[in-house]
Amino acid sequence: MKNRIDPTTISLYDRFLEINAIDPAVYNQYQVKRGLRNDDGTGVVAGVTNISNVHGYILSDHEKVPDVGVLTYRGYNIEDLLSGTTSSSRYCFEEICYLLLNGDLPTQDQLERFIAAIDSQRELPDGFTAHYIMHPPTADLMNCLARSVLMLYANDPRAEDRAPDHEILTAISLLSRLPRISVLGYYAKRVAFFNESMIMHRFIPGQSTAETILSMLRLDRSFTPEEARMLDILLCLHSEHGGGNNSTFTCRVLTSTDTDPYSTYAAALGSLKGSRHGGANAKVLGMQKDLKEQVANWENDDEVADYLRRLLQKEAFDHAGLIYGMGHAVYTLSDPRATICREFATHLASGTEHEAELNLLKSIERLAPEVIAEVKGTGKQICANVDMYSGFVYSILGIPEELITPLFACARMAGWAAHRFEEIVSGRRIIRPAYKSAHKARTYLPINQRG
Repeated sequence: MKNRIDPTTISLYDRFLEINAIDPAVYNQYQVKRGLRNDDGTGVVAGVTNISNVHGYILSDHEKVPDVGVLTYRGYNIEDLLSGTTSSSRYCFEEICYLLLNGDLPTQDQLERFIAAIDSQRELPDGFTAHYIMHPPTADLMNCLARSVLMLYANDPRAEDRAPDHEILTAISLLSRLPRISVLGYYAKRVAFFNESMIMHRFIPGQSTAETILSMLRLDRSFTPEEARMLDILLCLHSEHGGGNNSTFTCRVLTSTDTDPYSTYAAALGSLKGSRHGGANAKVLGMQKDLKEQVANWENDDEVADYLRRLLQKEAFDHAGLIYGMGHAVYTLSDPRATICREFATHLASGTEHEAELNLLKSIERLAPEVIAEVKGTGKQICANVDMYSGFVYSILGIPEELITPLFACARMAGWAAHRFEEIVSGRRIIRPAYKSAHKARTYLPINQRG
């Protein structure tokens, strides 16, 4: 790489850890809520929203009491919104997008008009794929998405317009285009880094978002209705998860500054990329792969439990001491997204070669709380989160691992837009929390007196 800095020629690297370290005791001294979390694990209340609610516990006499997980969109239980989709040909993602953006479930006519609006925006500007997706190539598809969103700003003559109609049109265009950019970015990566062929299937007008993704991704463009409905369900489950998750909070913070929608959504994409947020699914998949290689008999509870025990004792996988796919910041007894995902995964895998692997994941979910209690000596309630099963479903659908987080982003675009709209109308103040300075006053010395 040209103009690469040699770290040995400057002193900025020498004391990196020392300079940037803050004594943990200082956080306690000033009662700082690190990560905006209270001591009991609950979140610091930073806002109010009508968009969704993530329920996982009850506060009783200032005590956190575990409860069955519930996720609602605009007051509707996610289980009710997705009920009956296994046995029908109905796709729900576009309907849920309408609900999140508009506040109410659509009539049939309203839904058809909304779907037609999404369908009309899938085209990208002339030369966009060649100039912005393929060149220069991007190793991480989330960066490809963020860059593409910023470049779409340059192709929008109303990019700085904050009018409601422009905000809505921008959200619809990104809901339409992000799936296509994700698939094109995936193939561009395969060309640049693996010397494969560039696949550029045209989208088929009239297909749902889930159908469009599978049609553009697969070489022969074929898929079953069951596969498309399973992907549709995953999109629904990932479309929104409250205002406190990091990428949505990022979206609201950017919105509060009165920046443009493209900058806002690009920042949210950068947040979701992180391994502690949307990128966590890669850790889950890596752990599951390692477990399958290390455990000889997947049906033997003792062998599976022993592997989980070694995980917690930092003797297996990445030596982080974590069982990935277990636990959540809010959910305690159950994650409704994991429950739904498990249910539909069971339907999809039943009687196939994938059934044994699914049963293994169910064993992890069942045994992990017992092993955690044994090794850590804690009675804390812990449940499987959505990542425990979502990666498995994506693998059944033949979705490459590199595309899992980008497809998560394609779905979450609906929630981000809804929160941006709410922040524009109701927030109306720049979000600016306080940071306590911990440094001491120092005496300035002229440069010729510094040692």
